[in-house]
Amino acid sequence: MSGTNRRYGSQAAKCAGIVAVLLALAGCEQTFRNMYDQAKYKPLAPSAMWADGRASRPAVDGSVSHAAGTFAGSSSGRLALTTPAPVVPPIASVRDDLRPQGADVGTLRMPPITLALLQRGQERFDIYCAPCHSVAGDGDGFIARRGFPHPPSYHTDALRAAGDAHFYAVITDGYGAMYSYASRLTPEDRMAVVAYIRALQLSQHASLDDVPPDQRAALEARR
Repeated sequence: MSGTNRRYGSQAAKCAGIVAVLLALAGCEQTFRNMYDQAKYKPLAPSAMWADGRASRPAVDGSVSHAAGTFAGSSSGRLALTTPAPVVPPIASVRDDLRPQGADVGTLRMPPITLALLQRGQERFDIYCAPCHSVAGDGDGFIARRGFPHPPSYHTDALRAAGDAHFYAVITDGYGAMYSYASRLTPEDRMAVVAYIRALQLSQHASLDDVPPDQRAALEARR
């Protein structure tokens, strides 16, 4: 008789566990439902929060309509565009008077390397380049980590040996999966980015001889 009681007790415990799991799942579904049905106003719904009694607010002064009509709220408004997207001019029309042409394409008239130039290059690099190339220039940026093709590391022998004109041309024209940044970076900014790329390369391959003599002793003391 005691064995039967134990069997029934075990079955009751299992049933209680199943019920607990089902209740927990129901609670999860309610949590998700709360996310689906958030407190919000439907388009054109009334609201006492504003003097005109409307939940839908008029556009602020200076706004330019991107889409209108029934389809404005779907497909990111692509089906209801009020005006066509602006045409991006071809790269040849972008002011590019610093890039060498013709037989001189292998060289580049780099400006004097100053701290201000490198700081400008770092700022532009971190905005436009680091998402793919990473802040270290090793090709492991957060966009690449999320599935975009990894660009080559700047620290390979091939890119360390590449000329300044190579980097400038790639920034200007794009290469492979990378599109052109000519419309985003002025020629001067492209020069600054090239200078900063060189600084990144040097940071990973510098030798003691590259350190100013007055600072070598401090480095030697830390070895």
